[in-house]
Amino acid sequence: MATSIASVHLLFLVIMASGFPFHNAACIETEKEALLKLKQGLLDPSHRLSSWDGDDCCKWRGVACSNRTGHVIKLNLRSLEDDGIDGKFGGEISHSLLELKYLNYLDLSMNNFEGTKIPKFIGSMERLRYLNLSAASFSGRIPPQLGNLSRLIYLDLKEYFDLNTYSDESSQNDLQWISGLSSFRHLNLEGVNLSIASAYWLQAVSMLPSLSELHLSSCGLSLLPSSLPSSNLTSLSVLVLSINGFNSTIPEWLFQLRNLVYLDLSFDNLEGSILDAFPNRTSLEKLKMVGSLCQLKTLILSENNLNGEITELIDVLSGCSNSSLEHLNLGFNKLGGVLPNSIGNLYNLQSLLLWENSFVGSIPNSIGNLSNLKELYLSNNQMSGTIPETFGQLNELVAVDVSENSWEGVLTESHLSNLKHIKDLAISNNPLLPNQTLVINISSEWIPPFKLKYLELGSCQVGPAFPVWLRNQNELNILILRDAEISGTIPDWFWKLDLELDQLNLRNNQLSGRIPNSLRFTSQSSVHLKGNQFSGSLPLWSSNVSRLNLRNNLFSGPIHSDMGERMPMLTEHSRIVVHVDLANNNLSGELPSSVGSLMFIVFLTLSNNHLSGELPSTLQNCTYLRNLDLGGNRFSGNIPAWIAQTMPSLWILRFRSNLFNGSIPSQLCSLSSLHILDLAQNNLSGSIPSCLGNLSAMASEIELFRYEGDSTVLTKGREDSYRSILYLVNSIDLSNNALSGDVPGGLTNLSTLGSLNLSINHLTGKIPTNIGQLQRLETLDLSRNQLSGPIPAGMASLTFLNHLNLSYNNLSGRIPTGNQLQALDDPSIYKDNPALCGRPITTRCPGDYEALNPPGGDDEDEDEDGAEFEMKWFYLSMGIGFVVGFWGVCGTLVVMESWRQAYFRGVYKMIEWIILVIQLNVARLLQRKLNLGRSQSRT
Repeated sequence: MATSIASVHLLFLVIMASGFPFHNAACIETEKEALLKLKQGLLDPSHRLSSWDGDDCCKWRGVACSNRTGHVIKLNLRSLEDDGIDGKFGGEISHSLLELKYLNYLDLSMNNFEGTKIPKFIGSMERLRYLNLSAASFSGRIPPQLGNLSRLIYLDLKEYFDLNTYSDESSQNDLQWISGLSSFRHLNLEGVNLSIASAYWLQAVSMLPSLSELHLSSCGLSLLPSSLPSSNLTSLSVLVLSINGFNSTIPEWLFQLRNLVYLDLSFDNLEGSILDAFPNRTSLEKLKMVGSLCQLKTLILSENNLNGEITELIDVLSGCSNSSLEHLNLGFNKLGGVLPNSIGNLYNLQSLLLWENSFVGSIPNSIGNLSNLKELYLSNNQMSGTIPETFGQLNELVAVDVSENSWEGVLTESHLSNLKHIKDLAISNNPLLPNQTLVINISSEWIPPFKLKYLELGSCQVGPAFPVWLRNQNELNILILRDAEISGTIPDWFWKLDLELDQLNLRNNQLSGRIPNSLRFTSQSSVHLKGNQFSGSLPLWSSNVSRLNLRNNLFSGPIHSDMGERMPMLTEHSRIVVHVDLANNNLSGELPSSVGSLMFIVFLTLSNNHLSGELPSTLQNCTYLRNLDLGGNRFSGNIPAWIAQTMPSLWILRFRSNLFNGSIPSQLCSLSSLHILDLAQNNLSGSIPSCLGNLSAMASEIELFRYEGDSTVLTKGREDSYRSILYLVNSIDLSNNALSGDVPGGLTNLSTLGSLNLSINHLTGKIPTNIGQLQRLETLDLSRNQLSGPIPAGMASLTFLNHLNLSYNNLSGRIPTGNQLQALDDPSIYKDNPALCGRPITTRCPGDYEALNPPGGDDEDEDEDGAEFEMKWFYLSMGIGFVVGFWGVCGTLVVMESWRQAYFRGVYKMIEWIILVIQLNVARLLQRKLNLGRSQSRT
């Protein structure tokens, strides 16, 4: 708001200086010719300059003349959003502009000059007061001739460059040229590469005494000076330094700019405490008294590494006699502590953004005093307690997000009754935290006074019934009721609201019934109904759903053959991930050939259904697939070799528990991004391809895109579900097939492999001797094969190994010991390997038996001599130990007089205490005997 007001004020000054450009006088002929030459050089595909015809150039589009002299004083050729791509000017900017000698306003922004350089002659247009070349797709450096425009008040070069040519070194700019622009009031160089000016940028701009607005966002600046070189920036009211790489604390001088009303230091890698900008409490109070802090209307410090508490800062800001602060954004930092009660004294506050920090405690009751507050974002903190009823006094609220915390208590309609303007409401707990007791208890008779567009209620008790108070919310775009303990069917009135949704998320409830096909969705929308009891056939929405998650429900019947046609967004290329998850349902029939129309699908998960038949060849069209999970079905036939050729970017290939037969295609070895290969529990035969050691994603450090997805992987003898860390799992499972031949030695090249399961096959030969190279291996299962030979000694070096099974083979020799194998002492690991010996099984190796039962003769003499030698060493060691122990204590007491006195003083006190205890016990015993004697004499 502050920036726009300042810009409007500057524009007004420019217009005033030009003498009111309303046309009364005739157009000057030479200037008309200059404009026609300019038009001739420009590319104008949409004919925006078609009005540049006729005698009076002052009536042409974008041209304004002085009402006194008729001279052209303003030329606005800015391209507007409504003009579209074809509406952008291109071509060459003619030198004829120099004929417009009275031109003081030039705007060529938002065009496409296709990498041509900014004309140097613009620096000769000495009357210019306003120059805007932003986003015009120029290239090269800013011409230093612009520094000759001594009358220039407003300069906007924001992202003036062509992105295709700006990366070269020729586009690095300095700031030496601005020193002569003494009239400057507005300078915007956002996105301009000023990296070579990092050391002196502040000194350069501080030479501009009239500067009131400075935008240096995303300029590659690496230095934020700790002190101000001069005090010339007294007029500065707007300062934007966001998205730079300062890596420093907040300097004190920033809060000493007395006229500063807008400060943006977001995305700057700032660290330390906010209070580091104030050496002590006195400086904070001093800044408040002089008004440096009290003038601030907008303070943005988000997306940094700031830590500490904000209590003292809020106390000072709220203590201003007339605090001006309207927008406070400290989100995405490491700030902590509680929100102080004094925050309720920031009466002009309109937006409070504190999300993604580590704040604790509850929302202070004083929050109700912020009668102007429109935005409140406290999500993803560690806050707890109840949401105060004073929350309901914020009748100007438009957006509230307090999700992902640990709220408790009861939220009723009294918290919401006065929020007449609210559009976005998000109240949820962190699903990973246990024992959260937030209850949403809103009367079914209550009619909200607002119309929501976004509603999120999660990890709290909304149910058991679907919330009736939503029955008049017919403007919803996003509805999230996840983990909300809602059961039963969704009422008919909800389907009749005729919503057009961006997102519908009802996951992890106990909802049942059928889902109608009448739902409408906006472009690139998502549907999450995972973890319910919905039944019937798969719903088909003739809308633009691009993420469909119906996992863990009771849907049945076949997959519709026209799924791609009915849901076109699943077949059209978009920038978002296209995801279909229908796992854990009761779907049946064959996979329709129309699945090939889902050409841009990335995640396809159909596991644990009753699907059957061979894979359709049209699946080859899905070349963007990263996750293909068809496990737990009855698919049959050979595993297609074309999977590797047509889906080269696969991360996960999971065909577990099907009826596939034939051999494992060697082409799978070319899948360089594959990190989960699960072909277990099929009828596969033949040998394991030796080239599996070429799966490079399992042979190097993880460089995969960090994605989330639902999948189960058999590790450590059990099936585990993975979601947020699925991208970290490296696993090969070929178990329970009919594979034969050797265990390929190349598998030992997969140095980051975490789980290898080749059990229940017909493998022969030896365990690879260099298996110790699998340094990240946690699970190794080679059981129920016909492997022979010794267990490699290198297996003891597998320090991450925590699950091992070599049972039911023909292994022989001594079981290796040492390192991790010491902890794996369960004899069942080696069961039914008759020729194995040594711990932990009971069968002893020949050498072990002789050691336990030594024979007579010379060997016995040698053993007796050895025993005698050991006894001598035993007594010698005991004597040395006694001497060292005795003199270590007594010698210290002899040498150190203070220690000796303290020691004997402690001994005397201990003796006195023991004597006292004995005396008391003896006295008590005598007293009891005396009492007993008296009682007997009386009787």
